Amino acid sequence: MMKMAKALLGIFGVCALAAYATASGAAPAGRVSVWAPAANGATITFRKVFKSSYPEFVEIKVSDSGSGTYDIRQLDEDPNPHPLDVGAGLAQRIFQLAATLHNFQGANLDVHRRIANLGQKTLRYDKGSESYEVTFNYTLNDSATQLLDIFEGIAREEGDLADLQRTMKYDRLGVNDVLMQVESDYNRKLLPEPERLLPTLDQIASDQRIIDIARERARNLATHIRGGH
Repeated sequence: MMKMAKALLGIFGVCALAAYATASGAAPAGRVSVWAPAANGATITFRKVFKSSYPEFVEIKVSDSGSGTYDIRQLDEDPNPHPLDVGAGLAQRIFQLAATLHNFQGANLDVHRRIANLGQKTLRYDKGSESYEVTFNYTLNDSATQLLDIFEGIAREEGDLADLQRTMKYDRLGVNDVLMQVESDYNRKLLPEPERLLPTLDQIASDQRIIDIARERARNLATHIRGGH
């Protein structure tokens, strides 16, 4: 009876261990667990290399969660990626457009005509072991063109924001000139998420050290952005 009791306890113990392993995601030794961590999120990368322009190098990475990085610089400068967060709606739009291009798998976007060099552009999709990319100079594909507009808009937006923050710190008299450029970009609908500029615009509007015309311009632009005009 004692031997039978010990055997039953051993069986119950193995079952309990297996149940715990299944619940916690661990597998008992010698077995392969059917549980696996969620697949890595997908990432889309836009890269543009255009020598003798400014900037010469742009690389923007956006994950399906909206997080990412951007690196905007000249080619002779060291890589310097900065964190980036885009809204859920914009991230979804990016991945929807990529999906219409089969995530760039086997894509052939270049017009293959003799035209001026407009910069080498690369779109890349990564998810786990999957990786597809396409490189082109110029395309007539509508989905690819929309993707380019979004990524170049993000680059412009980050450039405008950096210029505003730099002039606020080092050249307050130059803030109004930068605001005029930002206002022009906004009016031409070149900024995909202009609301990301609002904290900086509000800071300018309330900074007594900045000239009145710039403060008023920042205040008016923030009002238009909040109103969606």
